[in-house]
Amino acid sequence: YLKQGKGKESNYPPSRPTPRRTMMMSRGTRKQSVVGGRRSSTKSAPKVPSLQDFLGKRDFTGALALLEFKRRNGGDDEETEGEVQTLMWIGYCAFHLGKYERAQEVYTELMTGNHGKCPPEVPLYLACVYYYMQMYSEAQDAAAEISKDSALKNRVLFHVCHKLGDEHKLMQHHQKLSDTNEDQLSLAAIHYLRGHFQEATDIYKRLLLENREDLALNVYVAMCYYKLDYYDVSLEILAVYLQTYPDSAVAINLKACNHFRLYNGKAAEAELKVLAEHGHVLQANDLIRHNMVVFSNGDQALQVLPSLLDFIPEARLNLVIYYLRNDGVEEADNLLKDLEPSTPQEYILKGVVNACMGQSMGMKENLKNAQKFFQLVGASASECDTIPGRQCMASCFFLLKQFEDVNIYLNSIKQYMYADDDFNWNYGISLAATGNYKRAEEALLLVQNEAYKAEYCYISWLARCYIMNNNPRNAWELYLKMDTSNESFNLLQLIANDCYRMGSFLYAAKAFDVLERLDPDPEYWEGKRGAFAGVFQAVVAGKAAKEDLRDVLAMVKHTGNPQVEYMTRVIRKWAKEANVKIS
Repeated sequence: YLKQGKGKESNYPPSRPTPRRTMMMSRGTRKQSVVGGRRSSTKSAPKVPSLQDFLGKRDFTGALALLEFKRRNGGDDEETEGEVQTLMWIGYCAFHLGKYERAQEVYTELMTGNHGKCPPEVPLYLACVYYYMQMYSEAQDAAAEISKDSALKNRVLFHVCHKLGDEHKLMQHHQKLSDTNEDQLSLAAIHYLRGHFQEATDIYKRLLLENREDLALNVYVAMCYYKLDYYDVSLEILAVYLQTYPDSAVAINLKACNHFRLYNGKAAEAELKVLAEHGHVLQANDLIRHNMVVFSNGDQALQVLPSLLDFIPEARLNLVIYYLRNDGVEEADNLLKDLEPSTPQEYILKGVVNACMGQSMGMKENLKNAQKFFQLVGASASECDTIPGRQCMASCFFLLKQFEDVNIYLNSIKQYMYADDDFNWNYGISLAATGNYKRAEEALLLVQNEAYKAEYCYISWLARCYIMNNNPRNAWELYLKMDTSNESFNLLQLIANDCYRMGSFLYAAKAFDVLERLDPDPEYWEGKRGAFAGVFQAVVAGKAAKEDLRDVLAMVKHTGNPQVEYMTRVIRKWAKEANVKIS
């Protein structure tokens, strides 16, 4: 059986924020939220912060609270310029806080005309809201209400077409992009979303050289390097942003993701504690809630991940991994059944699930699908020289039982996977299947997962390696540790036949003796008789200990075959002539 990496969630990355800066409304430049609105204590009466005070500090919570208060109490001043402007600012603040339902309510209310003439840009703002609510068709319809073309409208439709999979229209909007920062950021974001991380990196780095003061670009570059597996470089670039905004939830979350890749889940969780110290409520952020499940190796996966399936793409993949790790193959299959893979991770998981379904239920069609998915990833230009890509080709050849090719691919990444149980399982079995039992034994003994080591597949292959490496006693001890079952019976047959083939006749005799007592099949007696003769011959030739004859005679006592008496007489006669005590 091919081990499909169901022991670790770390095969897939935790979720990262997607660089969507270009999809925001045109009222301001979105950089980073910083907790603000703190009042300094003086002897005079504290001054109530104005709307511009809140907006200047990116404190949209305070700004929204002020606006809602003034609207409820009829407060109207020069800042809001009437009900329409108040609603516009409420929509703006709600959008930047991620309260898209509230923003939708406000913009829809403005479009009814109950508050006077609706500003012409409102349908476009509503399209932005729909986009973030993943209501892409509605976003497209809302943007279409604006007859006049604009750069923001083009960017909105550019992203919407990507989400809807309309490649023809996407290219049309692509051609309308200009060299402005906003359009180039939009193009970089699409590259990022389509997995073209190097192209996105090139755009972000060029913009960063031209706009050093735009520190948020450092986060986008760091995100690209994270996706390119340059975790150290990502951390270095991210540090520039964190020096100015040490409490940024986005930046600290990305830093935690890098630590997860470089070290482990505990190191990542330690980084997230910094957010809690800055007053952030971790459980209130869906992205962080998701990543905390990943960092804790699946703890509370069933409580957190199902509600995030429609919002965070990685949530579905990590829930599939959770089910695979907990023998929920059918549940994993149900989650991926209708998913059309578009990223290497999705193709890999589709392959893993199909392989598990095929192996556990004997479904050949699933095995063929698994081979196809693995080959698509392993043979692709972008993945063929990566560790996952080579693992995929190895998995494809494993399912095709072309183990020489499996060994070539796994050997090329062995130095990076020394402590990976799934790798050592697959590599050990593949080596054994090609007759390289010494290296196979070394690989199988590196497996530490107790659940894996209890599987019959593992035990049987390790027993065969022991026997072929002239350590039959270790194989016999594996049998002694097993409970009586069909699997232990099968292991006895393997030990009996392999030991006989390798000339380890004493342990072949022991295995055949137990088999005969469990099932009085004449073939088992014939095997035991041949093994007895082999032990006797080895002792006579000086190739085995004379004490082995005692074990043979002890086993003979339990046999009712009439040939036993003759065998016993021959052995005792030789022992007497050779002055060997066997009583």
